[in-house]
Amino acid sequence: MNKDFRSIILQNTGASALFEKEMIQELWSGYGKIMRVGLENASVRSVVVKHVQLPIYKNHPRGWNTDMGHQRKVKSYQVETTWYQRYSKSSIARLPRCLAIESQEEEVLMVLEDLDEAGYPLRKRMATWEEIQSCLAWLARFHASYLGQAPDGLWEVGTYWHLETRPQELAVLADHRLKEAAPLIDEKLNTCQFKTFVHGDAKLANFCFANDGRVAGVDFQYVGGGCGMKDVAYFVGSCLDERACERMEAQILDTYFQCLQNELTDRNEALENEWRSLYRIAWADFHRFLKGWSPGHWKINSYSERVTNEVINSL
Repeated sequence: MNKDFRSIILQNTGASALFEKEMIQELWSGYGKIMRVGLENASVRSVVVKHVQLPIYKNHPRGWNTDMGHQRKVKSYQVETTWYQRYSKSSIARLPRCLAIESQEEEVLMVLEDLDEAGYPLRKRMATWEEIQSCLAWLARFHASYLGQAPDGLWEVGTYWHLETRPQELAVLADHRLKEAAPLIDEKLNTCQFKTFVHGDAKLANFCFANDGRVAGVDFQYVGGGCGMKDVAYFVGSCLDERACERMEAQILDTYFQCLQNELTDRNEALENEWRSLYRIAWADFHRFLKGWSPGHWKINSYSERVTNEVINSL
């Protein structure tokens, strides 16, 4: 980390000194790292620093080393900084406070509250129903926070898989019925009446848990406009197998919408009716991306195939 970035962290935390405490993870495709930085003589013991360094040589784990992919990642970090600067404080869903942001040439620094220190130290590889409920409630609060807002400076269409940014994956998609239906699926989601901001990467790994069951969300590179069902379908697919996805579908939607309605000033039946009808369409939309991007992925299963075929037949 360069001297200027170290100074920014010290100035914005009031610390007398800092040290790299822990590498949390490398950013996708070698675009930097997220680390926990220890502080001396500050009001908190540590912060989380997201240090983006745009690489000269692109190294995508699945071989998608293209300029379009590079530009998508560059924009994702621009979106994330805009999100923290302009929108994050409006969220009634718990997320890390942003302490500082700095950009210099090919580098970006985000200094964030350490959620471990704030009481959210747990990460889950598998989730109980109670933990799934907590995440659905988080999504409902997040979506309620931005209902009807325009995503100025964010992705116009949120999520990392939306069709306009994934023409290469569509081009190699071997499922010809799905390939033909993809624009119609995309249109149905993009032209819904009720829109909010979607998290855009709401997988289980992007939730931090407290010992008492409370939840906080992280990673806002793909936040943007859209139907909240895109987050819900994607989240469910990240933590349940195909049998549970099918068996619990009604329970999942009832839980989410009960939480969402509780967060709204007035009950909105029209929104709920529209979004319920788009849940399986959102599922088919992600399935389209996945089959083009990684045809052997574990999330491609009989439930996803059946849901997608039903959606295509209904178009």
